[in-house]
Amino acid sequence: MSLVERIAEAVGAVRARRPPGRRGREMRAPEVAIILGSGLGALADVVDPDVVAPYAELPHFPVPAVAGHRGQLILGRLEGRAVAVMQGRSHLYEGYTAAQVTFPIRVLAGLGVQTVIVTNAAGGVNPMFRRGDLMAIADHINFSGTNPLVGPNDDALGPRFPDMSRAYDPALLAFARKTADEERIPMQMGVYAGVLGPSYETPAEVEMLARWGVDAVGMSTVSEVIVARHAGLRVLGFAAITDVIARGPVPPTPVTHEDVLAAARELEPRFVRLVRRVVRDLKSG
Repeated sequence: MSLVERIAEAVGAVRARRPPGRRGREMRAPEVAIILGSGLGALADVVDPDVVAPYAELPHFPVPAVAGHRGQLILGRLEGRAVAVMQGRSHLYEGYTAAQVTFPIRVLAGLGVQTVIVTNAAGGVNPMFRRGDLMAIADHINFSGTNPLVGPNDDALGPRFPDMSRAYDPALLAFARKTADEERIPMQMGVYAGVLGPSYETPAEVEMLARWGVDAVGMSTVSEVIVARHAGLRVLGFAAITDVIARGPVPPTPVTHEDVLAAARELEPRFVRLVRRVVRDLKSG
């Protein structure tokens, strides 16, 4: 079965789960998709759902097995807009290929999504950052060792050599900064490095990333953004800074996944408020 056929099968399975339209409520295709990273799943609780589909029940969807990633697709309304919310994601370090990890992005595009908001929990490399900061992603470095577009290209899905010079939509980025200012939510901006994981970075690796101009590092997002751009979707990204990695002679404090989840949940209220406002005021196209 080709990739196009697998996408069509999954899109059909999602649409088949949609209940009949409720009186006074038109059933619309999602315009915006939101991918929720580690510890940031609470946004899904404020969506007025039409469909809640566990990934395990959708054809070809990878199923996450990591704490903080519930693994379900929600279609419904948020701030009056039709949305699709991925409550959790799968990762390369779980043994999935880059093509498998990004398959849900293909399905979201098939459902009609035009804009993707990607989120993650990340370690701060920039010494000016603090635990609990929100960072808008201005650009990224793919340091995962793979790319989801490796292999034959289907021109029906996107170009062989997609341009990544504006991976994160400049207009959306400016809009997010303006929205954060209006909501009085402090927000950093920076470059995100996506690594393979699952081990956390060594001091030498952190020093290397800092010399490259990286502000935050994590184990997701980059492959999803590559496929989203390949599919012609607009992308806005946010990283929740769950720890700041010490550099130099100061020994870094050991980090656990439980620490990451706890820090993400502490900043969740600000994150939810910001994304709700962004979704509400987002302009189409």
